[in-house]
Amino acid sequence: MAVIALAGCSGAPGVTTSALALLLSWPLEANRRMILAECDPDGGAVLHGLLQGTLGDRYGLRNLSVAARKPGEFSDAFWRQLIDLSGTDSERGSPRDRLLLPGTTDPTQSASLTSVWKILARMFRGIEAESGHDVLIDLGRRGAYGPSGVLAEQADATFVVVRNSLRCLQAAEGRVRALQERVGDMGLIMIDEGPYPAGEVQRVLQVPVIVTLPYTPKDARVLSDGAEQPRHFTKSPLMRAARTGSTLLVQRAALRRARLDPRGLHTAGGEVTRAR
Repeated sequence: MAVIALAGCSGAPGVTTSALALLLSWPLEANRRMILAECDPDGGAVLHGLLQGTLGDRYGLRNLSVAARKPGEFSDAFWRQLIDLSGTDSERGSPRDRLLLPGTTDPTQSASLTSVWKILARMFRGIEAESGHDVLIDLGRRGAYGPSGVLAEQADATFVVVRNSLRCLQAAEGRVRALQERVGDMGLIMIDEGPYPAGEVQRVLQVPVIVTLPYTPKDARVLSDGAEQPRHFTKSPLMRAARTGSTLLVQRAALRRARLDPRGLHTAGGEVTRAR
């Protein structure tokens, strides 16, 4: 199991849409869960996108700032803020195994989350080690570079979402270099919208393309804007690619963890725990 961070750059690369596609297509074994945490300092998008504002702002990251002052209450508060997205796929059941921690609803709320980022980073490692759940962190366009960047540092692997267009690649170069200095090696998730093949994207950014997702606006709007879900949405090119891609991301994260921690030990909640 793994803790994986996704980051973006300017040019609307599609980090949240990619994260949702991965969440809903992630292959899960029995009694395993997948958690997507919207940790973009600029604010989350799922509550008013995929969920169309139906839940208001009762749930989310902002509610954890108070709990962060009371360490003994943080874990319970975290689990209370999760929304079950299992049922968003009409072709499968709803076993509460695909969960969302919504992001803030206003960028100004991020100012109160400085201590929350560090606690979350430790907690995600603990959830992964003790429960075997996977955690996907959506850091948005700038969340990997400021105080919330600790989430990328503590993740098993970090991936930057880019589009293979000139505009996006130019915007990504500086961000990728800065992130490499902070987290070391990482990979790319490429949205295949532009003219440049994966090999050219790798050459320009000097980072390997691990996953390629198709540019399919109609399917993407189901996830980004809550558009009506077509029949057999889970078999669409976007979701099929996300399902394949999730396996590649886990493999990449496992390889990086093994290289950095060859004895299979990693920290969880501040203590050294043998990886399961």
